[in-house]
Amino acid sequence: MNPLHAAPRTTRGPLARLGAEGVRAAAGWNARMLAEAADGTRRGTRWGRGALALVPSCLAIGALGTVLAQGALAANFSVTGQPFTLTSNGVSGSGFGAIVNTPAVGRPDGTTTTDTAMARVGFASAGLAGLCGIVHQSIAGVPYSLLLTGGQTVTATPPANFTTDIDASNLYIQATELQAYGPTTLQNAVLGQSADQVTVAGKPLTGALPGGFGLGSAGGEGGSSIRLHGLNATAYDAEMAGALVLPNLKLRVVTGKATTC
Repeated sequence: MNPLHAAPRTTRGPLARLGAEGVRAAAGWNARMLAEAADGTRRGTRWGRGALALVPSCLAIGALGTVLAQGALAANFSVTGQPFTLTSNGVSGSGFGAIVNTPAVGRPDGTTTTDTAMARVGFASAGLAGLCGIVHQSIAGVPYSLLLTGGQTVTATPPANFTTDIDASNLYIQATELQAYGPTTLQNAVLGQSADQVTVAGKPLTGALPGGFGLGSAGGEGGSSIRLHGLNATAYDAEMAGALVLPNLKLRVVTGKATTC
């Protein structure tokens, strides 16, 4: 995942002290492990060299949970060269737009490819009825899943009626597949608008080409709206460029390939 940035005010006080103490403790432990390893005696698996990187990462996850709960974070979720799943019980958004593009997708070897056509969907303002993000990864041949959840519990079968409890501004999703499970309501939308004419929050969507397919607004900037009953997206990138209010954030790692949160 790309770095997630919070305003400086959210990292002061007890949280900052906790992070500093955790890093100092990790550094001391790491130094002791390296000293023991230097005497040539084999003592099982030497985890010391990786501990200093691991502990601050865990602390960063704790800090992330705090600032997300306070609704003060702009975030960008992506996994190099690997799609992930985003689901919600429903989405209600305004200032909606979408285009088809071929973004650069990173490969594990550090190179990129632009061979995959995707839909870039944007909302100037969006409300979500819960959020479930699932990333699959294999470590030493063992499959694991990272689960990110927030707000209400996302169900396999979305409810007929939903109430949003997550607010996001300037929300963008880059996906190879995006579908709803129930009725979808579009207002003031133009199907087939030139991609370079589609704007979200006053800005064109990244990768838009003149003459390319676009879904834009007939009501001027911010005039279009959409309501999706249930959302399931296979995404390569999910960007919340504005404020994100995400209650009850949870990050979990489980063995196997999870399909639900």
